[in-house]
Amino acid sequence: MKVRRAAYAGMFYEGQAEPLRNQIKDCFNHELGPRSLPKTAHGKLKNVVGLISPHAGYMYSGPVAAHGYHYLALDGKPDLVVLFGPNHTGAGSGLAIMREGAWNTPLGELMIDSAVADAIVAKSSIIDVDETAHMREHSIEVQLPWLQFLYGSSFKFVPICFLMQDLESSREVGIAVAKALKGKNALVIASTDMTHYESQRMAESKDKPVLEAASKLDEKGLYSAVEGFQVSMCGYGPTVAAITAAKELGAETGKLLCYKTSGDVVGDYSAVVGYASLIFTR
Repeated sequence: MKVRRAAYAGMFYEGQAEPLRNQIKDCFNHELGPRSLPKTAHGKLKNVVGLISPHAGYMYSGPVAAHGYHYLALDGKPDLVVLFGPNHTGAGSGLAIMREGAWNTPLGELMIDSAVADAIVAKSSIIDVDETAHMREHSIEVQLPWLQFLYGSSFKFVPICFLMQDLESSREVGIAVAKALKGKNALVIASTDMTHYESQRMAESKDKPVLEAASKLDEKGLYSAVEGFQVSMCGYGPTVAAITAAKELGAETGKLLCYKTSGDVVGDYSAVVGYASLIFTR
């Protein structure tokens, strides 16, 4: 069996199981986080169909990410998660899916759902099966320990990496994923950070219209805001795909749970990165 080894354990997050669990607990309890550990609900997901989550090092974006995963835990337990992430390395195909094997983190191995991956590829003309794009990419990897903390290894997942992030391609991915997930106890997660390396004031002003569009489930408005305000959001394509898929799966409401910047964490507001957690519900 193919196993993708964690490429960023010990860098973006703790490299050993117990320190990693403690790090995640600290994020939940952080003053910028939800300030409590979630009690994971029994049974299938009730209302959540999508989540937007940041992917910086946990010491920076972890408390913001904790808001989304706290909300998710209280809603229920998925059998399947499709993860969308931007391609920071430039390696591999423009839209790349892995269809088999497992991913390893310090909290264990997670299996890819090959049947669902194949269904997604069959329903789209633009997604390639390509492992290369995933080998050194952090955006999807850093979401997995959060899910493992909540659910162990009891769910399967499918990773899709976006080098190509135009509006129509991202929408097509979202529609293909939604068709493959119809009737399943599943959700989509888009991994993205917001404005990069601008002042706190500029980051907040640029990110605001993007997040407002996302909260309205308006993927076209989000794309227009990113382009119009020149927002250096790295995962706008994954976010468009997540909004599109969420709506196809019955989402009617989007809610911004938390927005902060690296400046709020470290106190340097001169050149910050923005982080946001949003949830999409039926």
